Amino acid sequence: MKPFELIAAALGVASVFFSTRQNILAWPTSLLNNAMYGAIFLGQKLYALMALQGCFFAIALYGWYQWRFGGQAKTELKVSRIPVRLAALLVLIAGGAMAGIWALLRAYTADPAPLVDAFFFAVSLVAQWMMARKYFECWPVWVAINCVSVPFFFLQRSYPTMAQYAVFLVLAILGWRQWWASLRRSSAPA
Repeated sequence: MKPFELIAAALGVASVFFSTRQNILAWPTSLLNNAMYGAIFLGQKLYALMALQGCFFAIALYGWYQWRFGGQAKTELKVSRIPVRLAALLVLIAGGAMAGIWALLRAYTADPAPLVDAFFFAVSLVAQWMMARKYFECWPVWVAINCVSVPFFFLQRSYPTMAQYAVFLVLAILGWRQWWASLRRSSAPA
């Protein structure tokens, strides 16, 4: 096991753990994780996953700000439900992006898994943006992504990353429960 990948995976686990708790430390740990995994995925020729880390880096900056000042009157952002129209738009965006990225990867790269790589890019980007906005529904999306990620990275023999995504799966289920409880508390009558 490579120490660099182990450290990157540990930072990823810390970031998701902090996210489940709505702790602002989710974002600086995400920034470090994104930078490290950009290099790792470049080495594995998983180009969409590499590019995704750059997008995640930008979303982490955005999410850090949103979680601190994105609420009413520049207060802390609260967990909310995603509007149905926005959810439908995000599904269309993810589907279109996945198809386009898959076509580009197949045509112009030596990516060993262009369809899966395109799926990770498009759907993860949407889920990360939803998390930055504290939309509760980000968690079931993360569960689905992690269910694909664990076997994929096992087959890639990227065991620290596979273990990271297995932990992410557990944390996504816990985050789903935690954010649901938070949502219910914030919408309960005073």
